[in-house]
Amino acid sequence: MTESISVQKSSGNVFADLGLANSDELVVKAELARRISKIITKQNMTQVEAAELLGIDQPNISALMKGKLAGFSTERLFRFLNALGCDVEIVVKDKPKSQINAQTKVVNL
Repeated sequence: MTESISVQKSSGNVFADLGLANSDELVVKAELARRISKIITKQNMTQVEAAELLGIDQPNISALMKGKLAGFSTERLFRFLNALGCDVEIVVKDKPKSQINAQTKVVNL
């Protein structure tokens, strides 16, 4: 007996695909947290060292690195990136005519 498996193409935002409110903000926060975690790991910092640098406690660093972002605003994540030596640049531009909806995203430069 074979079951039919339904496959649906992703919109590119897993949070929107799951029907979560504020999906654009959630995907941005997730990407910012991923970058913060990557920097901490790349610099061989302990969670205690990272916590001290960012002005939070170690359990919050652990939560951040595990993607548990409920207590972190986007602005706070920007400040963390600044403390880790990264510039944060926000660019607002017209969406391409070929694109149906405008979007919010984090890009690599």
